[in-house]
Amino acid sequence: MTTQTQIPLDSMSTDDLQRLVEVAQLVTAARDAMSDEIVTRMAGAMSEGITLLDRLTRNEGLMHLLKVLDRQETQNLLIAMSDAFHSASQEVSAAPPAIGGLGCLMRVVRDPGVLEGIRLMSIIGKHMSHSLREQHSRGG
Repeated sequence: MTTQTQIPLDSMSTDDLQRLVEVAQLVTAARDAMSDEIVTRMAGAMSEGITLLDRLTRNEGLMHLLKVLDRQETQNLLIAMSDAFHSASQEVSAAPPAIGGLGCLMRVVRDPGVLEGIRLMSIIGKHMSHSLREQHSRGG
């Protein structure tokens, strides 16, 4: 059994009474704001959110992706990719339009960064193809 210490109202300061009035006004305003429409909308939003969360957690591919994204090397790749997108956006917007033609293509392909990018895409494609074949052979 707990005992509570009660403070008589006549011993409360004006500041204490003012704070109490403000809390009462806040509770009244919150109660008034909770109309049936708002409660219905909030319940609907919560229901949709729970349904979405359930679908996401049942998605085996998404859960596998989240596990892979948690690895440090994958995070490093994502950071590098986002930096590359940002830099490419700035570079493309600052450069004059490409002229085209085989000579222009050859100049671009000679850039070591371009070759590394093509190599990266090739490696990703190779591993994706291998993974898809394995999944189909297992009946996935």
